Amino acid sequence: MTSQSERRTARVQRETSESSIDLSVDLDGTGTSDIETGVPFFDHLLTAFAKHSLTDLTVRARGDLDIDVHHTVEDTGIVLGQAIRQALGDKRGISRYGDALVPLDEALAQAVVDISGRPYLVHSGEPAGFEYHLIGGHFTGSMVRHVFEAIAFNAALTVHVTVLGGRDPHHIAEAEFKAFARAFRQAKAHDALVTGIPSTKGAL
Repeated sequence: MTSQSERRTARVQRETSESSIDLSVDLDGTGTSDIETGVPFFDHLLTAFAKHSLTDLTVRARGDLDIDVHHTVEDTGIVLGQAIRQALGDKRGISRYGDALVPLDEALAQAVVDISGRPYLVHSGEPAGFEYHLIGGHFTGSMVRHVFEAIAFNAALTVHVTVLGGRDPHHIAEAEFKAFARAFRQAKAHDALVTGIPSTKGAL
């Protein structure tokens, strides 16, 4: 059971033949981060997530980058989702829902988060060809959706992310992550008006 006076923290380590992940979160932090995945643009996105969700995040990831960034990025998303789920505890007193609309120059993204206990992702609006673009020359656009899938399913979140506009793939991806971060920030926040677990079922 988690009280509002307790910090919501978790550390998860995961080791496979493809990657080694050591990740810590503090959901009641200030947005500080120390991230090393070996994938520069992914580090940039995770830093943005930490900053805008007010989640302290430390990541040390090593993977088979000589093959592709896919395994390292996916496995980091899995572990981040697991850590978020652990840190949330029984979800007593949280707002539960959050939504955000975030621009980045010409790009505009919307995210809605429900800390529901039911993993689900709806992701739409990225322009045709985005999934094939190499952002920074190394991060395939298709990985953006894949990370959201990994986080949502392992954290047991319902997440809707919609790209409403955009031309530059860097801007689009970053707007998506910042919108998700801002929506998650609202959803995980303690609400003084909420007594117990915010569900008619009594559990999330």
